Order: sequence, then structure tokens, then C-alpha cells
Amino acid sequence: MAHNMPNERLKWLMLFAAVAVFATAISTTNAANPPDADQKGPVFLKEPTNRIDFSNSTGAEIECKSSGNPMPEIIWIRSDGTAVGDVPGLRQISSDGKLVFPPFRAEDYRQEVHAQVYACLARNQFGSIISRDVHVRAVVAQYYDTDVNKAYVIRGNAAVLKCEIPSFVADFVSVVSWHTDQNEDFLPGSEYDGKYLVLPSGELHIREVGPEDGYKSYQCRTKHRLTGETRLSATKGRLVITEPVGSVAPKVDTRDEFTFARTRLGDSKALICPAQSYPMPAFRWYKFIEGTTRKQAVVLNDRVKQVSGTLIIKDAVVEDSGKYLCVVNNSVGGESVETVLTVTAPLSAKIDPPTQTVDFGRPAVFTCQYTGNPIKTVSWMKDGKAIGHSEPVLRIESVKKEDKGMYQCFVRNDQESAEASAELKLGGRFDPPVIRQAFQEETMEPGPSVFLKCVAGGNPTPEISWELDGKKIANNDRYQVGQYVTVNGDVVSYLNITSVHANDGGLYKCIAKSKVGVAEHSAKLNVYGLPYIRQMEKKAIVAGETLMVTCPVAGYPIDSIVWERDNRALPINRKQKVFPNGTLIIENVERNSDQATYTCVAKNQEGYSARGSLEVQVMVLPQIVPFAYEDVINMNDSIDLFCQIQKGDRPIKVHWSFERSPSDYEKMGFDLLQPQMRTNRISSKTSMLSIPSASPAHTGRYTCIASNQAGTTSYGVDLTVNVPPRWILEPTDKAFAQGSDAKVECKADGFPKPQVTWKKAVGDTPGEYKDLKKSDNIRVEEGTLHIDNIQKTNEGYYLCEAINGIGSGLSAVIMVSVQAPPEFTEKLRNQTARRGEPAVLQCEAKGEKPIGILWNMNNMRLDPKNDNRYTIREEILSAGVMSSLSIKRTERSDSALFTCVATNAFGSDDASINMIVQEVPEMPYALKVLDKSGRSVQLSWAQPYDGNSPLNRYIIEFKRSRASWSEIDRVMVPGHTTEAQVQKLSPATTYNIRIVAENAIGTSQSSEAVTIITAEEAPSGKPQNIKVEPVNQTTMRVTWKPPPRSEWNGEILGYYVGYKLSNTNSSYVFETINFITEEGKEHNLELQNLRVYTQYSVVIQAFNKIGAGPLCDEEKQFTAEGTPSQPPSDTACTTLTSQTIRVSWVSPPLESANGVIKTYKVVYASSDEWYDETKRHYKKTASSDTVLHGLKKYTNYTMQVLATTAGGDGVRSVPIHCQTEPDVPEAPTDVKALVMGNAAILVSWRAPAQPNGIITQYTVYSKAEGAETETKTQKVPHYQMSFEATELEKNKPYEFWVTASTTIGEGQQSKSIVAMPSDQVPAKIASFDDTFTATFKEDAKMPCLAVGAPQPEITWKIKGVEFTANDRMRLLPDGSLLIKSVNRQDAGDYSCHAENSIAKDSITHKLIVLAPPQSPHVTLSATTTDTLTVKLKPHEGDTAPLHGYTLHYKPEFGEWETAEVSVESQKQNIEGLLCGSRYQVYATGFNNIGAGEASDILNTRTKGQKPKLPEKPRFIEVSSNSVSLHFKAWKDGGCPMSHFVVESKKRDQIEWNQISNNVKPDNNYVVLDLEPATWYNLRITAHNSAGFTVAEYDFATLTVTGGTIAPSRDLPELSAEDTIRIILSNLNLVVPVVAALLVIIIAIIVICILRSKGNHHKDDVVYNQTMGPGATLDKRRPDLRDELGYIAPPNRKLPPVPGSNYNTCDRIKRGRGGGLRSNHSTWDPRRPNLYEELKAPPVPMHGNHYGHAHAHAGNVECHYRHPGMEDEICPYATFHLLGFREEMDPTKAMNFQTFPHQNGHAGPVGPGHAGTMLPPGHPGHVHSRSGSQSMPRANRYQRKNSQGGQSSIYTPAPEYDDPANCAEEDQYRRYTRVNSQGGSLYSGPGPEYDDPANCAPEEDQYGSQYGGPYGQPYDHYGSRGSMGRRSIGSARNPGTGSPEPPPPPPRNHDMSNSSFNDSKESNEISEAECDRDHGPRGNYGAVKRSPQPKDQRTTEEMRKLIERNEAGTKQLQLQQTNGAGFTAYDTMAV
Repeated sequence: MAHNMPNERLKWLMLFAAVAVFATAISTTNAANPPDADQKGPVFLKEPTNRIDFSNSTGAEIECKSSGNPMPEIIWIRSDGTAVGDVPGLRQISSDGKLVFPPFRAEDYRQEVHAQVYACLARNQFGSIISRDVHVRAVVAQYYDTDVNKAYVIRGNAAVLKCEIPSFVADFVSVVSWHTDQNEDFLPGSEYDGKYLVLPSGELHIREVGPEDGYKSYQCRTKHRLTGETRLSATKGRLVITEPVGSVAPKVDTRDEFTFARTRLGDSKALICPAQSYPMPAFRWYKFIEGTTRKQAVVLNDRVKQVSGTLIIKDAVVEDSGKYLCVVNNSVGGESVETVLTVTAPLSAKIDPPTQTVDFGRPAVFTCQYTGNPIKTVSWMKDGKAIGHSEPVLRIESVKKEDKGMYQCFVRNDQESAEASAELKLGGRFDPPVIRQAFQEETMEPGPSVFLKCVAGGNPTPEISWELDGKKIANNDRYQVGQYVTVNGDVVSYLNITSVHANDGGLYKCIAKSKVGVAEHSAKLNVYGLPYIRQMEKKAIVAGETLMVTCPVAGYPIDSIVWERDNRALPINRKQKVFPNGTLIIENVERNSDQATYTCVAKNQEGYSARGSLEVQVMVLPQIVPFAYEDVINMNDSIDLFCQIQKGDRPIKVHWSFERSPSDYEKMGFDLLQPQMRTNRISSKTSMLSIPSASPAHTGRYTCIASNQAGTTSYGVDLTVNVPPRWILEPTDKAFAQGSDAKVECKADGFPKPQVTWKKAVGDTPGEYKDLKKSDNIRVEEGTLHIDNIQKTNEGYYLCEAINGIGSGLSAVIMVSVQAPPEFTEKLRNQTARRGEPAVLQCEAKGEKPIGILWNMNNMRLDPKNDNRYTIREEILSAGVMSSLSIKRTERSDSALFTCVATNAFGSDDASINMIVQEVPEMPYALKVLDKSGRSVQLSWAQPYDGNSPLNRYIIEFKRSRASWSEIDRVMVPGHTTEAQVQKLSPATTYNIRIVAENAIGTSQSSEAVTIITAEEAPSGKPQNIKVEPVNQTTMRVTWKPPPRSEWNGEILGYYVGYKLSNTNSSYVFETINFITEEGKEHNLELQNLRVYTQYSVVIQAFNKIGAGPLCDEEKQFTAEGTPSQPPSDTACTTLTSQTIRVSWVSPPLESANGVIKTYKVVYASSDEWYDETKRHYKKTASSDTVLHGLKKYTNYTMQVLATTAGGDGVRSVPIHCQTEPDVPEAPTDVKALVMGNAAILVSWRAPAQPNGIITQYTVYSKAEGAETETKTQKVPHYQMSFEATELEKNKPYEFWVTASTTIGEGQQSKSIVAMPSDQVPAKIASFDDTFTATFKEDAKMPCLAVGAPQPEITWKIKGVEFTANDRMRLLPDGSLLIKSVNRQDAGDYSCHAENSIAKDSITHKLIVLAPPQSPHVTLSATTTDTLTVKLKPHEGDTAPLHGYTLHYKPEFGEWETAEVSVESQKQNIEGLLCGSRYQVYATGFNNIGAGEASDILNTRTKGQKPKLPEKPRFIEVSSNSVSLHFKAWKDGGCPMSHFVVESKKRDQIEWNQISNNVKPDNNYVVLDLEPATWYNLRITAHNSAGFTVAEYDFATLTVTGGTIAPSRDLPELSAEDTIRIILSNLNLVVPVVAALLVIIIAIIVICILRSKGNHHKDDVVYNQTMGPGATLDKRRPDLRDELGYIAPPNRKLPPVPGSNYNTCDRIKRGRGGGLRSNHSTWDPRRPNLYEELKAPPVPMHGNHYGHAHAHAGNVECHYRHPGMEDEICPYATFHLLGFREEMDPTKAMNFQTFPHQNGHAGPVGPGHAGTMLPPGHPGHVHSRSGSQSMPRANRYQRKNSQGGQSSIYTPAPEYDDPANCAEEDQYRRYTRVNSQGGSLYSGPGPEYDDPANCAPEEDQYGSQYGGPYGQPYDHYGSRGSMGRRSIGSARNPGTGSPEPPPPPPRNHDMSNSSFNDSKESNEISEAECDRDHGPRGNYGAVKRSPQPKDQRTTEEMRKLIERNEAGTKQLQLQQTNGAGFTAYDTMAV
């Protein structure tokens, strides 16, 4: 058994070891993977966005999701951290953590809920995180309007129209598009070249604004991003375009001078520079360099563009942020605008690292990495609470337990915020010790055992030790310490004291200690007994420290503890402190004073004491004397360092340490050898460190360390050893191929680090070097020389130098050689030689030899064998080869390019020599006079052949014509010019001039001489006897006499009279006056439209045909005084008394006085009578205040003040009002006493005439007559006007009188009246005669209070007629008469009669009715081109005074506008009107009752007409390949021209070519690229605001030589006899043709009937058929588009409307809906009533006397009494209404149908005449229709037939003045034509005719058309048919035989092929157009000739054409037999 014991023990040991290893593994695993390794703090998975905007109708849900382990809970909080709860119906938090805002009603909106900053908080046990700020904003749907206001812009500048969005929706509403009233749409896009641009911020930018832009109105369309709603702006903006008057410096609104702009990253932004000026300014944008005042120009590229002054930044980046400056300049001045742009990038943040585990006490660092812009603040939070740190880096120096948790970094700006979170975990061993349980203080008797226990926890497990009074307790026989570890890891330690003694008392301490911290606990154990002091060990302390010792006392109780030294009780100095518990402290211990033995004495109350001693030893640390090494240390120097100990306790040990920093290793370079050094202890206090030979390895820190028993001190010094440079890589010679990239390395080290530089040798040998020039291909990088694309020029010696200031440095010279192909240093040079002399050409090629050289001449091989003049020699040089070409004798042909080509093994090269053979120049030629004046002449000439030598100069020789060429003057001119001026000539003298050329070789021959005569000169004298006198306020007369005759310098043609405001820098305005030829007569001029009472300066200069002479001296004069233009200001009134008021004012501004103010007038009247001019009073005064006297008491007065000058009364001030003070009233005006019985009398009275205040009561006085009785009084309320006195004595007379009282007091008494009671009561009326004023439409009551017995009968008479009751008037029970709703007719006398059997009585009232004014009289007094002046007079029957007028006016197609006119104004100017336009004007008056009736409408028009045609010779100037157009030859008709459209075509072409659509009127214009000797047609359309005029011209270009071509053959004018003869002679042709036509017509009729039966509604929907009866389009206003029907915008063709068909003429004729036809009317886009009601049509015509029959059976026609009424809607016509504006869907367009005429009938079938003429005097000229309708053509033209109906004479009709019509007939009369004898005479140019509704004949629908789409803005011209109108079924589509017209062109089809779709602006064709041939057709001024050559044909041509079925209408009409004559050929202007 015994021998098995060791084995058992071994087994147990192994098992124990295994368990220990397993336990260790487990603990290691746990440490690496602590229990919470998979647990983590919260992290956001889905974080809410910064802003949540939602509509109250939609509500919102905000989601917040987070992850973590355990799963975090979500809590919503406000910005202040408080939690958010549910608000029923408004806010709730769902179970999954969403914050839900349900939809709510507007009235439930709560700001604290719906406009709040929220955040989402996620938390679990490891920490909390908070989301970014969530700004929640609920938007209650509320109505809003957007507006576009007027924008004011100077013509030519750019305009910016803003869409004004109300601020309360501005965050949600953005602009999506802009629209004009011409159906133009502008969308935001990337096109920056157009005229219109929608800026990213929504403004509409219009560049280069012209007058046409002012005619449009603009609307913006916006979209609400929350509701998705889009809407158009409520108002339409317009551009108010001002014409510049003179130059205008750039101006900027002060609000725009400094602005802030903000945009998001990636968005586009426009920076606006809103400056305007004239001339047009230049805009330059600069950006300030951040942080400086320097700026640099903005670079424009694809991303940054400038449009006019606007800078557009696309795809903004953060770098675009900054301050921008826009500088605007023109010739007048400059301005600048600053804009600060902030590009906001979305904020984001990230913390690095996102999780970190840090051991206890170690540092932790979190870095917040953020992006975005701008960033205002950075802040940190821990577990949702701010920690007050605002730096991007958060550093925790020593991690403690409380530092673990979630950290967040927040970045914020004004708009948004972002956050990132990170978690800090504590490392594996992190719990510092903690005392969990401990012993308490105890007091006990000696004897028993004591058990003290201490429990501590921590990780790692702490160790516990015990101390008694600071001394460690060790186990002995009485003290036992034990400890164990509990299951939860706590340590339990205990101290057992067996049989405790009194000496065991003291302070016990348990100390728990681990490597991560210490925890301790102490408590006293008191044991009863005598004092006892334990032994104290010797205490050693270092000098300078603080000694703290506690006396170890036992025993209990202790009364006192004291410390002594040398039997003296402490403290004995300031450093000592003694505490009652026995603690002694001595500060800053010193050996001399504090090293001693200290005694502690403890006593109890009985006097027993104990003593204990403590020896204190003070130790001194070594102290080292600071040392340093000042000298520079170089390699191999020897170094000694001395370390000297100043003081310290011995023994002292001294040693040295040496260490290197990382930078020291760099300094050492590659020298890592162990440094050699030794130390030597020289004495006990000194040690020396010696370095015999310094090397780089010695660089480092040397520290001397001294130590003794007190401690250790050290002192160190850094040494650096300088090392001269050493080669690491020394360069060597290198060779490179030419063109390769060369690289030569050169590296060295040393300390300091050497600087490596390269230099190149000067020349070809080493020796002198110069720095390498910095260039693109040579660079040095870290010592390496790089030569990119090395060339032969780079070859040579190079020096690499390494220098660091130590020693002389290193250098190495290498040779870099380039293996090069041949190279010529000079690639091209010029070489000259004189003609006839020898020359040598040399070529030197460098490169590797051998090199071969060949010569070429003009790229051809040169072989000397072929020409013995040439010789070639070669010479070998050191660097290459030289080749020479010799020419024996040069000739002009040797001027050539000689090339030498060199070749070697590496390549080839060539060089060229431009050989120039020089000789004297040839003579100059083509000497011409360009210009001449009185004293000089400008010459030009052609440069001659210069002999291959530059011309040095020309010599101009000139002489008087009579002199010889030997007496000449010369002018030298540089050789490079071909123009020169010869000066110092005498005026009006004949000269001969010639010219000679000179070069370096010699002088040429003289040119041919030219002869000139010098011109006159401008006058040199000033006008004389100048006088300036005022005529009136705005006119001055200037008189003067001519200058002296000798100073005229020619014949004076006139004078320029200039004037300007004195004392200003403005320029003079000049007027021209013609010269009066009468000798000695004075000239005079009246200057008008001047400013009132203003000083002007006047100057005059004479001019002749040469120019103007000098200005005379300035004459100054004032205009006559005018009336002040501003009223006195600050008018005020103060009531002084009941009859006086003080009025005060301040004089008007000096500049508005327009003269010297002499007096002021105060106009005043009581406010009731203010509007009655007769009742006003006037008071004059010179001072600025006055007192008005004699006023009515207690009356409201109205006052105005005006200033008066010599010119008259000025403007009145705004009325002011004051009331006089009240006073006692006057007496009642009348009193009656009426007997009511034997004891009663009724007293009645009338109110005082002047109550002088508010009457408060009446007092009735009564007194019995005769007796001395007292007077009785009775107070009666103010509203009671009668009093019944009772209890009187019968038959006794009584006297009565009455007074009235106000607040001031009782007034005067009325007259007395006597009455006595009686049995008999006669009928009497108590009421008084009175005047009543009633207001129109209100009720009036007139009293009639009567007494009498028996009761009297009351009757009324009205204006003398017995009254009978009716609906409006009735008798009330009290006798009063009530009139309801008074009208004007009720005014008059009303008498009341009371009668009984005793007596009768009567009174008469007068009723005045105050009504609104009746219609005023409006008359026209004057018109100009843009103003109307009207006179206004009130109606004579108005009773109430008039307060003023409202003037209503509208242009023909505009909307009504109003102007207020004061009652004093007799005349009113309406300004700013359109030139040459019709206007309607009417007026209404208004008074205090209201606005009255409207006057009759006044129809008038402004002056001005359409442009007038010029004469062809003045307008057109033809050359061989161009034609010049002189547009100044056009007369503007009184309205300024806006532009011209020019079109041309060859005469034989059909299509017109548009040359330009915007030619300015003041220019000449040249049409280029014409063919010589060719006939052309030219069409000119001239525009002004009154309309446009079209003229056609034909011309033939000249031949190449300038000759003219033969005129074209015109169609002979045929008489009627000729015509008949032609027809009869061609019967064989005519009869078949007529028969064929009849067959075709019958076939068409049959087809139409069949189709009409079957296709009632097939083509009902007419494409774009316009609405309404005769709504007219204004043809003078090209900018007006149709608002209702779809009008194609510029440059676009119309799309087909869904469900609709193109309305071609042919389709209409097929018979829609049973042959219904529609006439053509256009829509007025500016009518206020857009859907105009259909008017009843006129009575249809019975018979067809004046109607227009149409050759279409089955068509129901509209036949009216008045020709020209075709614009009415036909019966049973179906129309298609397109969408109104853009809001209606065209697919939902309504169809509506008109109704049949009551007497409607079909027209007769058979041949008809389109345009049968009216007989003379036909009464069809007046046709008045309400609404704005087309002018009936009968009213525009009168047609007369004569000569058997075969002539057609068109004469203008009388003027038509119907207000409801569109335009005066002048607008439409453009041509007058007379047809006679069957011929056609075009008497043009005549009046012009605008037909709004025409359609080209179908054969020409795609032919004759304005050429191509017009560019903006004028693109709406349609050409009319270029053949005469079809009569009896004229053949259409010649050559095709098809009745069907071509298909409609596609949308983008050339307009030249779509005339039927381009009828002015309506884009539609109605049947009325197709059949209507009656309208005269304008010929645009073509005389005796049709614009189409096919209309001018000979008889033979006619016959051929008829055979081919191609004859036009005009020829076919010759066959008509019913005498209708020709239908005039016409080209319409539409």
C-alpha cells in the first residue's frame, strides 16, 4: 500500500493540473469573448429625414428603426428632450415606433403638434442614441394666388419676370412653366441660346427686349409639391418697355445691390445681375478668392454659362460657394452687384472607429468625419446627453467605467443636421476594486477576541491587506489574517485578534488592491485602557516634501494628544500643523531645521500619559548643474560632456544614457554602426563622457543620471553630428535616342540632408555651368534629372551637385549624348538677291555622319546637269555637313522655294530657303479720290508688284493744275498702306495728283495723274444779335441774325438751335431752321414743351452743305412762371372757437413751385356743401397759416390749401376736416299753439335753424296772460317736437314760448304765441311747412299732425294733384305720407289739408330727391397718335353735387381700363394709347350717393395709319447680283415703323423665299446672291402699330457687265371686241372645254348630294373652327394670339386635334351635315367676355339680287341683306370649340349647332359669280352689331358695274363709324382697282385691304406662300392665292385630275407648303372662304402686272393652256356670258 502512495498523489496532481488548464482555457476564452460579445448598443437602421412636410389632407408617417442587442426601444422626443405623447386625432405613436400624423381639419391645426422639431431616441442597456432633428411641418391647404407683376425694362436690355408666390406657400410651390397670350410655352431646360429662358429659380429671362415683347402678357404656372396642384398666375405680367432717351448709366435697385443666394449640391442656380442701361451694358462676373479681397474672373464653360447679365451655374458643387461680383459697364458709367452664394451639400457624419473596446485607464479617441456644406457647429453627446465638446476629435485620456456607452457626433447648419454614433466598450479586465462590505468603528473592554471582516470585488480579483495605524499587520500568535473567494468572485478577508488588549486599539484599515486600482476602508477600534503609544520607526523624507505622521495611540478614552520637540509643544513655526487626532504635518521639509526627534504625548482625563518618539531623517536628492554643447559638431570631431553634481546625500551614483529618436535615425542616414564613447568619473561630484571621433551614429540624446538613497535626478542634452554629402548613386555618362524620355539618377546623403541640383555646361565643353531653365520637358525630381522627348539641343555636359553646407559638397560631370537623325537648325529662311546678280544658297545639317543632302526647287528635284546656271558643292563640318547651291545669274523665275533634304542612319530632315529675287517696283495704278474736303483730299490706289522687296514708301506728287510737274509738292506715305491724305490744300482749287512707289532697290515710274477740285468748308462765323424771350410757361422765342457774310464759307443752308437745362451737364437738344434768303431779316424759333419756370441755355450755329460752324455764346433765359405742381404739405387745422379754425401748412417743395409763390389760398366750406362750387369760400394769405372767421357753429368744415404764383393757382392739397366748437342754439324757428279742448292746448315747434350743437332738450314755457302768475316750464326730450298743455282754464288766454338746449346751455327763446282753451276745436295742423331731402331708392315720410273736434279729415295733394294711395305711396294713421323707394320723379311739392266742420288748415312740404348722377356728356376735343383728349360735362338734371367722374376706355380688341377724373377737370388726357387704333370711351359720374349712369359710348381712333408705299425708283437700287433696298423711302403713316419682312423669288417660281423677317426701318438692306440678268419678284411687308402694308415689286438684275435686259412681255390689254373675237375664233376649243366642264360639275353635284345624304356628321368637327358671330382678330397686332381656338405658336405647325379633321376647302365643299357651310370669323383674344353669346342673325335675303350664289347644289347658303355679312354663323352649322386657354382638353371640346333662319332657303343652283357687284347707292352701309365683330365687307367697299358689267371698279366706301366693328375701313382699303373694257388695270399702289378670312385656291394651296417659317417674333404671314378666283368650277389641281387636295402637311412641314393652314393667325379654312370671291385682292403695289408670270399670256399661249386645262381664273372668265366681268386678281395681306 505504501509504495502506491506516490502514484495516487501523481494522479491527483495530474487531475488538478488538467482542471487548472481547463479553467485557464475557459477564463482565456471568456476574456477574449466576454459574455456580451454579441451584445451591442443601439444603431439606427432607418433614420427619419431632416424635414417632413405634409398636407393636412394627406397626413404623414415618420418611421424610425434601430438595431441592437437587446433590441432597443424607440421613444419620440421634442428638441428639449421631453417625451412626446399621443394627441387624439392629431398625433399618435404606433406600436412599431412610427410617429403618425393623421389627416386633420384646418381648424384642428395646432402649432405645438404640427410645427415642431422632433427626434427619435433609441435605447437599450448599453446606451442611448438620438436621431437628427426632424422638422415637422403640416401645411393646411389654403387658397393662394400667384402673380406676375409688370417689369420695367429699357429696350435692348434683358428683362427678368418674377412669379410672385405668397410667402406662406413659397417653400412648397415652384414654377413649372411660363406661358404668353400667344400660346408660347417656356419650360425650364438646358437651352441657353434662345430669347426666352426659364431660370432654375423660376424667373423668366427675356434677352434683348424689343417693342414686340411689350405686346405680350406673361403668366407662370406653378405646382404645389405636397398636393400636386398646378395653377396659372392670377395676373398676367407685361413688360413696360421704355425707349432710352439719351445715354443711361447702369442702374441697380438698392435692394439688389447685395443679395444672398442658396442652392443644393447638384442643382442649378442663376445669379441675377438686374442692371439696365443704354447703350447695352457689358456684364462681367468675378468671384472673390476666399478670405481675401482679391477676385478673379469667373471661367465660363459647359457648366457655368452667362446669359446677358445672368450667371447660370449648372450642377452646382460646393466649390461654387463664395462671394460673386457682377460688374456692369457701358460708355456712361458702371455699377456692381454682390451676391453671396452658398451651395449646400447634404450633411453626413461618420465616427471612426464605430466600436472600440478599451482597457481600463487606457486612452480612447473618437474622430468625427463629416461632409456637407455649410457646417456651422459640431457637437458630441453621450447616451443622449450633451457633453459640451465641439471639436471633431473626442479624446478620453483615461477610460473609466462610467465612460462606456454610446457616443454621438452631430453636425448642423441652419437647414439640416446629421449624426453618427459609436460605442465604447470596456476591455476584459476593467473592474477596479470595490469594498462591498466592511467593519465599523467599535469600542470595547479588553479581553474578548475581535473579528474584523472586509469584502471586496473587482476584476481582476483584488488582494486584501490590513494595516494598524499605517503599519502592515503580519500573522503572529495574536493576529490572524485569512481570506477566501466567494462563488460570485468577491474576496472575503478577515482579521482575528485573540484576547484583545488596550494596546490593540487604533485605526485599522483594509486595503483591496489590483492592477487596475486600489480601494480601502478604515475604522477605529477603541479598547478601554490607559494611554499607550506604539513604537514609531525612523521616518526618512526627501527635502522639500511635506511630512505627515499620525501618532499611533491606543487606550480609551484619550483626552489629548500633543507633539513636542526638545520639550517644546508644537507648533513652534508656520510650517508645522498639529491636529487633535494626533496628526502632525510639516511642510517643505529641510534638513537643517526639520531633521530631529519628535515626541508624541497622549493623556487621559485621570492624568495618565504615554510618550513615543519619532526620529525624522531628511534626505537630499542629487542636483545636477545644467550643461550644454554649443559648438557645431562635424564628422571626426572629439566631444567631451561634463556632468557636475551640485549637492545631494552621498553616496551618489552617476551614469550616462544615450538614446536616438526616429528623426535621429534619418539624420544618421545609412550609418547604423554602434557609436564609440567612454565615461570617466573625474571626482565624486563630476563625471565626463568622451567621444573620441564623432560620427553620424553619435547623433542622439545624452542624459546624465545621478541617484542616491533619496531618489534619482537626470539632465540631458541633444547632440547632432553634421555629415558632409556622400554618394548613394553617382551619375555616369548616358546616351539616349532622340525623342525618348531620358532619366539620369543622382542621389546623396549627409546631415543636414544635401540639396541635389543639376546644371548644364555652357557651350560644348565642361567648365562653366548654368542652371537648367524650367521648361515643360526638363525637370528634376528628388535628384533625378528627367528630360522628356529629348532632342539634340539637350545634348551636352551636365553637372550634378549635392550640397548641405558641410564641406565643399559633391559634384559629378556627365555627358548626355543624343543619337540624332539629321537636323537643320533653321527650318525656313528667306534669302534675297537682286535680279541679274549671282546668289549662293547654303544648308547646314547637324547629326550623326555620314549625311547625304539633295536639293528641290518648288518640290521638284533640282539637277544642275539640266541647267548650267546652278552648281552644288558639299563641305564636311565637325557637327555635320554644309551644302551650297550657287546661281550664276538670278532671274525673276528664281523666286521659288528651295528645299534641301538631309538623310542619315537615324532619319531625315529638310529645310527650306525662300529665294526672293528683288527688283524695282512697278508703277502704282488705279489712283482714286476717296474723299475730299476744303483743305485735304483722301486718295487710294492699288499696290503694284513690289519687285519682291517690301515697298518702303509711296511718294504722292501734287501741283496746281496750271503749274508744271517741275514745281511739285510731295507727301511721303509708308509702303504698307494704300490710302493717304494730302493736306494743306486750298479750298475750291483744282489739283493734279500722281504717285510713285519706292523699295530698297529703287523707284518706280509715276502713275497716271488725277485731277480734283477741293470742296467748300463749314461756316467759321457765329450767328449775331441773339435774343431769348419767354412766350409762356413752356415756350421761349429765340431770334438771331446770320454771321458776317465773309465767314459763311459757302451758302448757309440753315441753323442748328440747341437748348438744354442750364447748370446741368446734359447735352444740347438741337432743332434745325432753314435759312431765310431775304437780306437782313431776323430768324426766329419757338422752343416748345419746355419745363415751367426753368432756366434754359440756348446756342446757335450756322451750317452749309459741308457742315456746321462754331456755336455762339450761351444765352440763358427762364420760361414763364407756371402753377405749382405739388400742393402745400403737412396741411393741418385746429378748432379755436365755435366760429374760428386755424389752418396751417408747409410750402410745397421749391422744385415743384414752378415760379415764385406769392400767396396761398385756403378753400373752405362746410362739408355738406363742399361739392357745391357756389358755396365755397376763399381766403388769401402770404403766411403759412391763417385763421378762418365767421364760420357756422358746430359744423364740420372741409379745407384745401393751394399755392399761387404769377402763373396761376397750383395743385390743391388733400382735403382736411375740422369741426367748430358747439354753442347755445338759436331760437326754434316757429311755434304753434293749437286748441285741443276746453282744458288743453297743443304747442308744436320747429327746430332751430342753427342748432349749434347736438340739442339735448326743449323747454316749453307757459304763462296765464294778464295775471301776475308764475311761469311754468316743462322739459321735453330733443326728439319730441310738440307738447300738450293740460289742466288749463277755459276761455283764459295762455302765452307759450319754447327754447332749445345743447350741452353748452339754453338758447334764445322763440316768439311768444297766445291761445286759449275752448269747447270749439277748429281743424289745425301742428306740423310746419318743411323741405325734406330723400336719397334715391330709400323711403321718405312727410308728417301732417292735425288736431280738431270733430276729428279733421286729412287729404294730400302731390304737385297739385289729389293723392290716391298706390303700391309706393300710402297714408299713415297719424296723417303722414309714406313714399317707398323714392325716385327722381317724386321730387316736388306735397300739400296736406286738414278740415272739419269748424275750420280747415293746410301745409306744403317740398321733397328734394338726391340721386346718383345721370349720364354725363362726353365729347372728343383732340387726338394725337397716342393720346385722346375728352371733355366732360355733368348732366343738367343732377340735383346732388357731383364728386367726380370715372372714365372708361378700351382699345378695339383690348380690355376696359378706367381712370378717375376730378370734378374740376374739364378735360382729361388718356395717354399711352396705340397709334392708329380705334378706341371706345364712355364716362360715369359719382357723388356721395354712388356711381351714376354711363354716358353714350364715344367711338374714336388715334391718329396714324399703316405704312405708305414708296415709289419703286426711290426704294429699289439694282445691281448684277444684288438689290439694295432703301427703307427710308417708306412713309410710316404717322406710326413709327417697327420692322420689315423681305421675301423674293424668281419670277417663274411659285414659292417665295424669306430673306429676313426683322429688318430695322432706319437701315438700308442688301439682298445678295442673286443671278445676273434675271427677273425677280420682291415682296416687302412693312409693319407699324397701326398694321402692315404689303408691296410687291418686280425687277431684273443687271447683266455681268452692268447692262439691262429686255422687258418681259406683258399681256396685251384686250377690248371686249377682242375678247369675243378670240372666243369665236377658238370655238373648236371652247365648246369641248365648256361641255367637259359642265359634265364635271354635274358629276360633282351628284356626288355631293349622295355624300350629303350618307355623311351627315362625318366632317362635323372642323379643325380649329373659331367661335362666335364675327369675333374679330386685330390684324394690326401681330403679337396677339387666339386664346380660345388653338393658335400655333411661332415656328410651329398645328397638330391635328384628336377626333378632328383638317378643314380643307375641299372637305368643306363635300357638304358637311347636309351641305351646311360655315363662315369664317376670328376670335378677339382680348375680349373680356370670352364665350360670346350667339346673336340672332339678320333677316335672310329673298332672292339673290345682292347675294353670292355658289355653284354647289344642295348647299344651304347664308344669304344676307348686306353683302359682306358672310362672317355670320350659318344655320345648322356645327362648331368645334377648342379648349379655353390651356385648361380644357381638346378631346373634350364641345360641339354646338346653330339654328335655322326662319326664312332660310337654298340659293339657286347654277353658275354664280363670286363677287357680284353692288349697284350704286345700295343702302347696305350701316350694319350695327353688338359685340366686337368683323367689319361687313359692304361697309368697306362699294362696288359699281359699268360698261355692261364688264368692268369692276373698286372705290372705298364712306367711313364706317360703328363702335362694335373692328377697325375703320381705312385699315382695309389698300388698293383701288378699275377694270374696264374687259381688261384689268391695277391702279396701285392704292389703299390696302386686310382680309382676315381667306383661303387660297386649291391649286395654289401648297405653292404661293411666304417663304419658309419666319423666325421669331414675326412668323404669321400667309400668302393668298396667286391665281384669280375660280368661277364656274374652275379646274383644280391641274395635271392631277384629282378633286382631293394634297394631305395636310405634317406638323414640322415647311410653311411654304401649307398656306391653307396659315390664314393669318386663325389656321383654318371655312367654306365661306373657299366660295367667297367677292373681296378685292391687294396687289401689293404691282403696276399693270400680276405677280405671277402665268397670268400674263398671249392669245396663243392661252389656247395652249386651255387645251392643257391650266388656264387661270382670269382667262376662264372671258368665257362667261352673264356679264359679270373679271374678278380682280388679288394677293392678300393676312
